[in-house]
Amino acid sequence: MSHPECMYCAADERQAKLMIEIAPLSVSTLYLFREQTYRGRVLVALNHHEREMFLLPEDTRNALMADVAKAAQAVEQAFKPGKINYGAYGDTMPHVHFHIVPKYEGGEQWGSTFVMNPAQVYLSDEEYAGLIEQIRAQL
Repeated sequence: MSHPECMYCAADERQAKLMIEIAPLSVSTLYLFREQTYRGRVLVALNHHEREMFLLPEDTRNALMADVAKAAQAVEQAFKPGKINYGAYGDTMPHVHFHIVPKYEGGEQWGSTFVMNPAQVYLSDEEYAGLIEQIRAQL
């Protein structure tokens, strides 16, 4: 069931302001975060609305985690970060999704928690397309 108040379900301008679709995965969709303080930051969102991981059937939960791992591996191969951080929040957007945040030694917040919306680095359409191409090549 769709939830119009949810930007992942509505796929409207709220979502378009924050992210760009990269590719569909098995039970989720992979998006590039527009804010690129953490070069290669992506998000994996479940394709149907659910608010908690434990409410997912086991096969869906396992497929989602495989999607998260696949996306993280693609980011790792494309950008060679020092570490990948993962975030699964939802206080203000209760739809199961995972932030995949590459961290670079000596870079922003290395050694601490990533900032959700640092609003520091935005790219041109061509630069976004280049990042997306690098990630897609590794999927």
